[in-house]
Amino acid sequence: QVQLVESGGGLVQAGGSLRVSCAASGRIFSINAMRWYRQAPGKQRELVAVISSSDTTNYADSVKGRFTISRGNARNTVYLQMSSLKPEDTAVYYCNVKIFSGLRLDNYWGQGTQVTVSS
Repeated sequence: QVQLVESGGGLVQAGGSLRVSCAASGRIFSINAMRWYRQAPGKQRELVAVISSSDTTNYADSVKGRFTISRGNARNTVYLQMSSLKPEDTAVYYCNVKIFSGLRLDNYWGQGTQVTVSS
């Protein structure tokens, strides 16, 4: 059994910074790319950032230069550092990780963490 637990998020004023974290635990043989998605009210879930197993990163155009995705030393944790936040960044943020347990590759989602940016 694998669990993804998110932490961080909260309420911040426009221009501020926040960091959200996602830690994977359980039966893990290897982890492929780790991703952050977000979903604002009434909108579809969108991909925000991805980091590969070799630490290559990619970002949505809307967050380039403001957000940074990184992995922890233990490689089972992913962070999203968000700076210069805008009200339009308000959303529930979800981590998404594909994990190989040694038997199969499965797709896992975190429980989501609310980020609210006030103007």
